[in-house]
Amino acid sequence: MIAYIFPGQGSQAPGMGKDLADKFAAARQVFEEADEAVGFALSELCFNGPAEQLQLTENTQPAILTTSIAVLRAMESEGFPRPDFVAGHSLGEYSALVAAGSLSLSDAVTTVRARGRYMQEAVPVGTGAMAAILGVSLETIEAACAEAAQGEVCGAANINSPSQIVIAGDAAAIDRAIELLKERGAKRAIKLNVSAPFHCALMKPAQDRLESDLRSVDMKEAIVPVVTNVDAKAEQNGSKLRDSLVHQVSQPVRWLQSVEFLINQGVQTFIEIGPGKVLSGLVRQINRDVRCVNVEDAANLQAARAAISI
Repeated sequence: MIAYIFPGQGSQAPGMGKDLADKFAAARQVFEEADEAVGFALSELCFNGPAEQLQLTENTQPAILTTSIAVLRAMESEGFPRPDFVAGHSLGEYSALVAAGSLSLSDAVTTVRARGRYMQEAVPVGTGAMAAILGVSLETIEAACAEAAQGEVCGAANINSPSQIVIAGDAAAIDRAIELLKERGAKRAIKLNVSAPFHCALMKPAQDRLESDLRSVDMKEAIVPVVTNVDAKAEQNGSKLRDSLVHQVSQPVRWLQSVEFLINQGVQTFIEIGPGKVLSGLVRQINRDVRCVNVEDAANLQAARAAISI
């Protein structure tokens, strides 16, 4: 069984998607459709930057989604099979929903552009923080966060693998949690250079704004089961998939549990579709017995063809 997985924010880089847009009409068409949907040359930003504009959350999110779907359409034009499951990390869940036929590309691109803006505006700059914690268990992290909170927000935001968990919340509480976790055996506990504390309760204002937008978007029954971040279970019902997108804004990304679910369903091959190799690395941290390949340009598209014997 095969799962297609789609990356989230942090995988962006100028130049992404250009090779495929140059070589595949199907990929080029995706960028043209996205440009029209957002009303500016998003493709130019993906292909040529500048990096500082690409890093702005409201640009990053539609740029990564568009690149991921351009890669997917190029793969489809080359005869890649329909996957048994799809999943995406945070923003990547929108790419997964487009891949599954639940959400149109134009609706997805305009929604994630607004999502990025809402998340950016939910918390004044500097008042929230995120930190990557390596080498301690989720239970240890949850206990430290509860102790560090002291009435503020502090908790797991991205449960990425058994050894990599990101926490988010009020800046002072995150600082306290970092010190506690260093004392309790964390190999590393480092603040991340992010613009807002994603996937925690501080994002509730963004969630409320996004919910209003999502209620007006047509979400169809998915043709492929989508493993959601919130529940780490497969879903195809459009209404339930919409609810997952709403709650995802302020809830942890349960990536570890999602990958474990997919493996338990019989998935042996994971294909990461879009810029970067972040998810491939996380899958290998979770289980080294499954196969994981990434596709982001024409060269590794052909390598992936060989890997899965198309």
